[in-house]
Amino acid sequence: MWLVLPFVFSLLLLNVASVKDISTPKCTSEINDEKQQLNSSGLYLTLYHPRSPCSPAPLPSLPFSTIFAHDNSRVASLEARLSKNSSTRSGSSKLKEDQAQVPLSPGTSVQVGNYVTRIGLGTPASSYIMIVDTGSSFCWLQCMPCIIECHRQVDPIFNPESSSTYYKVPCTASECSALESATLNPSECSNKSNVCIYQASYGDGSFSDGYLSRDTLSFAGSSFPNFIYGCGQDNEGLFGLSAGLIGLARNKLSLLYQLAPSLGKTFSYCLPSTSSSGYLSIGSSKPGQYSYTPLLSNSLADSLYFLKLSSISVSSQPIGVSSSSYTSIPTIIDSGTVISRLPSDVYTALSKAGGSCYGRDSKSTGLFDFRYLLFRQCFKFEGASSESDFPRRCHDKAPGNECTHRCNWLNDMPGICVGY
Repeated sequence: MWLVLPFVFSLLLLNVASVKDISTPKCTSEINDEKQQLNSSGLYLTLYHPRSPCSPAPLPSLPFSTIFAHDNSRVASLEARLSKNSSTRSGSSKLKEDQAQVPLSPGTSVQVGNYVTRIGLGTPASSYIMIVDTGSSFCWLQCMPCIIECHRQVDPIFNPESSSTYYKVPCTASECSALESATLNPSECSNKSNVCIYQASYGDGSFSDGYLSRDTLSFAGSSFPNFIYGCGQDNEGLFGLSAGLIGLARNKLSLLYQLAPSLGKTFSYCLPSTSSSGYLSIGSSKPGQYSYTPLLSNSLADSLYFLKLSSISVSSQPIGVSSSSYTSIPTIIDSGTVISRLPSDVYTALSKAGGSCYGRDSKSTGLFDFRYLLFRQCFKFEGASSESDFPRRCHDKAPGNECTHRCNWLNDMPGICVGY
């Protein structure tokens, strides 16, 4: 999947689901043991599309307008980070005064668009569905007693009192000082108990506030003590039915960097369609089994992952823009962005090439005046009822590698529309 900002490309180059897949009534395939033997030292978590029947918490489909609105909010948040104008939460956390417990009030139950997995937390371990996000640096999940507010989730909410390895992190700890770089909000300190308070906020207005905590993380048969995360007491927004969020960005408090002493700073993932499951692998892969494209860093946002996009081709033909059009603007790869975005000159050239390509197909009616502004060009295929009914001719190239990209296609209308 690709994402683009006014001054930044964004690109997701793995097997991703389209904006909306043809509906699948059942789970047709799940990752099996053979597929999981892809590396020699890493650990695996199964990934689920949020609206897959394979998911432990499948969600209903959303209107495209809602998906696009959520996606635009995320893109706006990335833009702010790159321009050094990241908005922080105004005011202090409501937890600072050590408020007494109030009755649980469910938060906004809007469905989440990110991929999810399961982890274990505590001793003894309990299992929780978590959002996976390469653009976030901090990990948190909802915790009892939910002093202010918790949204609805599938699993029972984590109770710290049930874990023998749970500890709150004091304000004097180095992890408390590191919070601002991970959450883009300054840490606070409870007035009475000297416990570090985190505030994690997101571009769509969602947020989680709570106590910085330490406990044992477990998955794939392994345990990792002293894992630092947020124990959320006020969690509101677009988190769906998940328990919280796993951050994989470049930061000492992300899941990846906390596990690095044991597994190294390496991860890979296969994003599933709605009818299957994929995986998140943490740890080094078997040498010689893959082709690689370097993940770059950029001083504009040192926690995000960037790529060098070298060219885009349609039907094996370059779309005809200069190399500087690709290299003058950084390219972000981001698991939480649904729709790929490109600078106007690259987009125009791609749309023109797509018109020449799809216009030759007997089913294509050419340019379609689609109502969603993100897709300025869309090609409608009359009579198509499944993904296999329209031609596959899009080929995208990353540096040194070629990858076939499934274009966005939409099916809330008669026929199928392939959109850019």
